[in-house]
Amino acid sequence: VQLQASGGGLVQTGGSLRLSCAASESTSSINAIAWYRQTPGNRRELVAAVSSGGSADYADSVKGRFTISTDNAKNTVYLQMNSLKPEDTAVYYCSADRSDGGSLYHYWGQGTEVTVSS
Repeated sequence: VQLQASGGGLVQTGGSLRLSCAASESTSSINAIAWYRQTPGNRRELVAAVSSGGSADYADSVKGRFTISTDNAKNTVYLQMNSLKPEDTAVYYCSADRSDGGSLYHYWGQGTEVTVSS
């Protein structure tokens, strides 16, 4: 599975951005797609994830502000980010987990940078 992330940019505090993660395969065949973020010197942290069944989970720090959604017709997963804060500044990565032949495979897309100015 190849993943193409886009939509990052510079936004002021309180603003919104929508990140997109386009998959090379049908999103309905992927077990779960997630967004992670990473800042320099820190580990990559899970932001939000959605399963093929539509169940979504969020990090506590983004609950109520971020929404993850899937458009299976476009094989794309979105991360709508509202009420952005400077601490949301990071490189955001999308990932996918897909099972095949009894094994689970994990894929990463390239990052898209989000900068929230104070």
